[in-house]
Amino acid sequence: MGVAETTGAEPSALLADARAGDQAAFGALLAPHRRALHLHCYRMLGSIDEAEEALQETLLRAWRSLHTYQSRAPLHHWLYRIATTTCLKAIRGRRRQPATLAEVGHLQPYPDHLLDELDPATLAEQRESVALAFIAALQLLPATQRAVVLLREVLCWSATEVAAFLDSSVPAVNSALQRGRATLRSRTSAHERPLIDYERRLLARFVSSWQNCDIDGLAALLREDAILRMPPEAVEFRGRTAIAEFFATVPAQGRLDRIRLRETAANRQPALAAYLPDETGRCRGYGLMVLTITPAGVAEITGFPDARLLGWFSLPPE
Repeated sequence: MGVAETTGAEPSALLADARAGDQAAFGALLAPHRRALHLHCYRMLGSIDEAEEALQETLLRAWRSLHTYQSRAPLHHWLYRIATTTCLKAIRGRRRQPATLAEVGHLQPYPDHLLDELDPATLAEQRESVALAFIAALQLLPATQRAVVLLREVLCWSATEVAAFLDSSVPAVNSALQRGRATLRSRTSAHERPLIDYERRLLARFVSSWQNCDIDGLAALLREDAILRMPPEAVEFRGRTAIAEFFATVPAQGRLDRIRLRETAANRQPALAAYLPDETGRCRGYGLMVLTITPAGVAEITGFPDARLLGWFSLPPE
């Protein structure tokens, strides 16, 4: 039986066929949940590459243990349990826990075109939960605390459900949630979302100033307290003056006009892909910048000097 034949079947029939060993039925059964599970893994891990690995591990574990699914809870609930366990294992396997946002070296952006595959109404209600600053701040939480925040706040599980899953108690879950909320509040700012037209105009001015090597023009678009981060490097440039000086001296030795920019979008924020000519003159992918824009100007710029990310954004390598 092929995937095309199974996608129109009832979930109960697909489940029965999958339990009987039909991999096509299993694929069709899980297809509606794949993107949401991928996003959940991304929130837990902060890296789209690691989220992809965790998703594949989740699907493999689900296939191998499908006989244990008793249908007492919705299938997606069971799948989230597997995905969360997989991510907790990955987090605990890391060498160290980052203590500051600058130390979140594994952070990567998430393409908007993948977010577009999710239910728009649900995602609109949870817009802040995909913002890059929120994802970065989550990485500062201990693994279990991070899971509690996401299961309770984003997936809306009850404290009783989370406690049972984590083999904990309801008071312990509530305490972890309170601590997690406090950390997130201290690490993220509640930026008022600017109007889309304003955001587009500011982005156009940013690109124009960049291509014209207009450092003063770039500086004028930044908030006085703007921050520039560049994971995986544990460095931060704080303030308009420091960021402007960086742009004037470091990227292409200040020859910003040599770096070509292409607009894209990540984490429901404007982003720019950067291409830099090599010694042969071919303009090759260099990385991405994600901008946090507020009515007062650009609040944060997160640069990702990793050309491999362009593939996730369906952008050409050169």
